[in-house]
Amino acid sequence: MGSGVWRKEHFAEYSRAMGRPMAADGSVSGNYRAQEMFRARRVAPELDPKNVIRECCDSEEHPETLPVILALDVTGSMGGAAVEAAKKLNVVMTRLYEKVKDVEFLIMGIGDLAYDNGPIQASQFESDIRIAEQLDKLFFEGGGGGNAFESYTAAWYFGLYHTRLDCWKRGKKGIIITLGDEPLNPYLPFQPLNIVTGDSLQADVETKKLYPLVKEKFSLYHLAIDDPQTSFKHYREAIAKTFGTYFDQKHLQTVTLEGIADKIVEIVSAHQQADDEAKINSAHQQSLFSFFWKKKLISW
Repeated sequence: MGSGVWRKEHFAEYSRAMGRPMAADGSVSGNYRAQEMFRARRVAPELDPKNVIRECCDSEEHPETLPVILALDVTGSMGGAAVEAAKKLNVVMTRLYEKVKDVEFLIMGIGDLAYDNGPIQASQFESDIRIAEQLDKLFFEGGGGGNAFESYTAAWYFGLYHTRLDCWKRGKKGIIITLGDEPLNPYLPFQPLNIVTGDSLQADVETKKLYPLVKEKFSLYHLAIDDPQTSFKHYREAIAKTFGTYFDQKHLQTVTLEGIADKIVEIVSAHQQADDEAKINSAHQQSLFSFFWKKKLISW
């Protein structure tokens, strides 16, 4: 998986086949409800997280892969955000490929492990039109429960224990971006997590214990969606408090529906730029070391 490159003409063809007109900026035009954009009524086999490992492998085509897990809250109040992500996918990918040639996306759907039938969905890592195809297969369950949080850290858990990334071999991190409108969950209940993933946990996965493990492998971000359709205003203070325990203002950001695409591009581009600068600095330091080492040898 992960071969190919994103081309806007491929997305245009795909959108026509799906009966969705495109706007001049490359986004899908028109108004859609979540159930119109996401027509699946159960978790698709391609997105079933049970007993799977999703891989992001370097190749001749993509020698320095940058894996990005984009996890969408698919509970009832987040329909507009999921639709906006789907409508602007071509804009996001077209802009990213101008700067980040080896980016690959895994699309996740996140619900509530305590209440929902399909609380975790996870695609393959892809770099071409298959991203759109798998995004369209998301089951927008529209569930959630009365516990005042969704299972956002399921994206962390899945990234840590159910992916295999070649970037780790190069000493680089992947990226996990979660989108939602409720506070950070304090734990993942182990029994439904076992059922969904096929794992054999004996205790709940506490966020405070999971965070230090996953941050070693991924740069973590959360986009809190501020929109009248969402529950953000009701949970504003609780979101800031719970996510703020772990995230600074760079990694926890509030965005409108219209700002989702720009923010995703900004996060991934900045991550790649930081890696590029680190590579240049490392090469420069090695060059200086070699220079002075040779001088030392000559002096002998």
